[in-house]
Amino acid sequence: MFPGHTANSRRWALVAGAAATACALLTGCSGGGTSSSGSGSSDTINYALPANFTPNWILPVGTAAHLNTNNSSISQSLWEPLIAYDGSTGTVGWNKKNSLATAAEFAEDGKSVSITLGDRHWSDGKQITSRDMEFWFNLVKANKAEWASYSPGKAPDNWTSLKVVDPTHFTIAFDQAYNQQWMLANQLSMIRVMPQHVWDKTSDSGTVSDLDRTPAGAKQVWTYLDNSAKKISGYATDPLWKTVSGPYTIKSFSTAGKVVLTANTKYDGGGKANIKNVNLLPFTTTDAEENALRAGTVDYGYINATNLSQESSFAAKGYTVKPWSGWAITYMPYNFNNPTMGPVFKQLYARQAIQMSVDQTTLSKVVFNGTAVPTYGPIPQGQSSSFVSPEQKNNPYPFSTAKAKQLLSDHGWTEQDGTMVCTAPGTGDNQCGAGVAQGTKFQMQVLSQSGSTVTDNMMSALQSSFAKSGIGFTIKTAPVNSVLAQSGQCKPDDAGCKWQLSFFGTAGSWYFPAYPSGDALFATGGGSNFGNYSNPAVDKLITETTTSSSDEAVQKYSAALAEDLPVIWLPEPDYQVSVVKKGLGGFAQDSLANFHPAMWKWTTK
Repeated sequence: MFPGHTANSRRWALVAGAAATACALLTGCSGGGTSSSGSGSSDTINYALPANFTPNWILPVGTAAHLNTNNSSISQSLWEPLIAYDGSTGTVGWNKKNSLATAAEFAEDGKSVSITLGDRHWSDGKQITSRDMEFWFNLVKANKAEWASYSPGKAPDNWTSLKVVDPTHFTIAFDQAYNQQWMLANQLSMIRVMPQHVWDKTSDSGTVSDLDRTPAGAKQVWTYLDNSAKKISGYATDPLWKTVSGPYTIKSFSTAGKVVLTANTKYDGGGKANIKNVNLLPFTTTDAEENALRAGTVDYGYINATNLSQESSFAAKGYTVKPWSGWAITYMPYNFNNPTMGPVFKQLYARQAIQMSVDQTTLSKVVFNGTAVPTYGPIPQGQSSSFVSPEQKNNPYPFSTAKAKQLLSDHGWTEQDGTMVCTAPGTGDNQCGAGVAQGTKFQMQVLSQSGSTVTDNMMSALQSSFAKSGIGFTIKTAPVNSVLAQSGQCKPDDAGCKWQLSFFGTAGSWYFPAYPSGDALFATGGGSNFGNYSNPAVDKLITETTTSSSDEAVQKYSAALAEDLPVIWLPEPDYQVSVVKKGLGGFAQDSLANFHPAMWKWTTK
């Protein structure tokens, strides 16, 4: 999700958000919108979005600049996934109530899957058919480079054909047999069936036809939909977004971040909305959101981990506190192509020194008040699983600023005025490494998400520990959408390649589907491989995780990246410490970081 990335734009988690102001969204100007006294109604709920995580995308095909878990959650409430894979029932699995498919049968040779659609209809009364699935398939095939979930060699590259059998049956063929768990949870779950009879055109006044059936036509249609999706102010009024399949439709959508969902009266699936109106409220800071909780104007919100000691005061106001843990990892990507620091980042010893300067145990205990766990590799460690290697569990690079400084000294760096400087350029064992020039200062800058005291505290703590290793660390902040927009893949001579480190992980950087493969994150050219990390040996291991059904393949991948350090590993926090109005139930907190408003219900009010 960043949490953002939700992979349904994953994660898309990688979360993102940038509320310019929340004044007048409901009432008040304290950094976020609130109503006067909670929802005050059994058919309405006020849900607080994470600080600065402003929804900014509606199209069910996520793009790199819009990797926001909130975007994914809203979109899935409007257009249900073909196969909804989530943890909303308490365990991660296929949620058939909120899926368009009713069955997925793999062939005996594992090289294809046959899928059955349920007897479902769009909100305009038209049947949802295999033609709608074909429309999504054609658009993604022709525009895969724009799709944030794309990783070369994976979907849609490894889907060799789509055969429509009849209106409710189709078969997807693969280029080889794959791990079926991975294919179902990580690939097929990304499919978002879209209304071909409404969207297959190139302009608002254009006539719908079969343009998607040629690559050129599919590119034209994509351009139209992509441009339409950039017009946030039109989400509630544009006829394009009125035809939905999910339990909700858009009632209003503010560019400042407030979204109002209202129940889709034509919905005929199994996950019907229990609460008619859902107010999704933006806040610029966690403090503003906590003030709204204390005022009783939010039904479902969150508090800073540092304020867990105040649980009793929230209980007195009619709330229960529920930590929301996630199946995620948190990290800071390096920009290996940055013209200044990229050559330094490419040196493994330099990354080792950086990682040795991160005291994850203390950060978890002090900054996160015990609501985070150290992470030493690419597999989530907050929940037990058979995927984590012994190498990752045991932390290959324990915290030691003394050893970090010595490691740099051993490779040609000398401390000058408190900062390490390359004084022995070259490629020898005791030199700075290829591309690192004489006089290069070991000075890094991070662009970090704003709006969170916890994140600000962590960055300050990192700055202090890096200084002890002779590593400079400066901090710039911006709303998460801006961080993501400025931290994309680039070439050294690109104007946008000036970023060195980025952080979008206040609520976790990446939320995995059930199977924690790294094809999008760490494979060469992966759609969410922001820093252009590339290691052919790791690419081979990632491929093995997608084809082998053995946990050994994932463990080898876990060990390799725990040691090779493609990013700076950081403590993985709970997604949030939720504060929920008593009487609100009907759901489990999804460890994949999506929220599911259709499941919420008032048991008492």
